[in-house]
Amino acid sequence: MEALGRLGNPILQADNVYINLKDGAGVQFLCYLAAAAGDTYTLTEAKTAAGGSAQVLATITRFHTCTGDGTDTWTLRTQAAASTVVTAAAATQNAMVVEVEGAELSAGYKYLKLASTGAGRVTANLRDLTVQRAPASLPALGV
Repeated sequence: MEALGRLGNPILQADNVYINLKDGAGVQFLCYLAAAAGDTYTLTEAKTAAGGSAQVLATITRFHTCTGDGTDTWTLRTQAAASTVVTAAAATQNAMVVEVEGAELSAGYKYLKLASTGAGRVTANLRDLTVQRAPASLPALGV
């Protein structure tokens, strides 16, 4: 079986897009903004795919950064629990990865989104799928 459908179900253009967590244990958000510009990413939870009852989710305490071009290793960064991740205007923070577990969502919430306030690209991967499927049988994540 291919990794797609076994290990995860990605959304490649996930900036500001709600992702349904019902079929996975968590979401891995992969972010990139070139030119050492720095960015702010904000995590929000909602009860519906349209953003019903949306509220920020202040559970991010750790994330990783690097240049994103394979020339360096990932650096763990920690912070007090927050709904935002701020990457510095440094090449070593062009790329950022943060993971959010489904158990972190408030009761009754099942959708997550990460939004860039700049021009950062956000990709999301619903991971640890509860049911593994062939790629063509994966459910749409934004519903």
